[in-house]
Amino acid sequence: MLTFRKMHGLGNDFVVLDGRAAPLGLTSAQIVALADRRRGIGCDQLIILEPPPPGADVFMRIHNPDGSEAGACGNATRCIADILFDEKKASRATIDTKGGFLVAEKGGERLVTVDMGAPRFDWQDIPLSEKFQDTRYIDLHVGPVDAPLIDRPSVVNVGNPHCIFWVKDLDVVDLAKIGPMLEHHPLFPRRANITLARIDARDRVVIKVWERGAGLTKACGTAACAVMAAGFRLKRLDAQATITLPGGDLFMAIRESDGHVIMTGPVEYEFEGDLPPHLAV
Repeated sequence: MLTFRKMHGLGNDFVVLDGRAAPLGLTSAQIVALADRRRGIGCDQLIILEPPPPGADVFMRIHNPDGSEAGACGNATRCIADILFDEKKASRATIDTKGGFLVAEKGGERLVTVDMGAPRFDWQDIPLSEKFQDTRYIDLHVGPVDAPLIDRPSVVNVGNPHCIFWVKDLDVVDLAKIGPMLEHHPLFPRRANITLARIDARDRVVIKVWERGAGLTKACGTAACAVMAAGFRLKRLDAQATITLPGGDLFMAIRESDGHVIMTGPVEYEFEGDLPPHLAV
């Protein structure tokens, strides 16, 4: 019988499985079944811990509830870091992902700080399907050409591709309806996370996120990182800011020495148990 842990960061929830001792060999159908909120355990992402490469404490594999694989997940990184802190009796951990190495440190009681790395702004790195010299704003809109509801988003890769529409009203569009369309827009060959961001002050932003492969979420750590990186690049945000999501606040910073995005946020354990027979792997 395989044991799982259920964890979340600001309501962005995960089922965590440990595959370090032996490969789990999950199929896409099994991932979808485990993530199903009615018939499975239910989660925004399924996380599998795997043996680490040299220089890391673990490899974190991230599966979306549609069975696809993500390159990075900020909230999950904090959760896995907290597991490693307890295992290692340490306050620092290095986690490898498809998006690269991430270094995490204890940030306080049930708070974890993660160096999410340097954002990438080149159109090929995001990636986009066509060349844009300036990715601070790209030619993309929703609504009539002469009076779009949202337009000219910023794009950035922070382990995952992100598209950020700067808005004055977070309800200007129904993100649940337009999110799938924009996620699969031809401009994004690997799909994209879609964010609506309202800047309230130079150190405070409120956002809503349609997460690639997962849909609307209470929180998305990489989206908060993307907003921080893009807003700072546009000189609309200071080097430290609070990003507010439906599930709560993340505390963000741009490190002056190398431009890395630093994220601090909470970790919560919900429960653990054995996978039921019909979901066993």
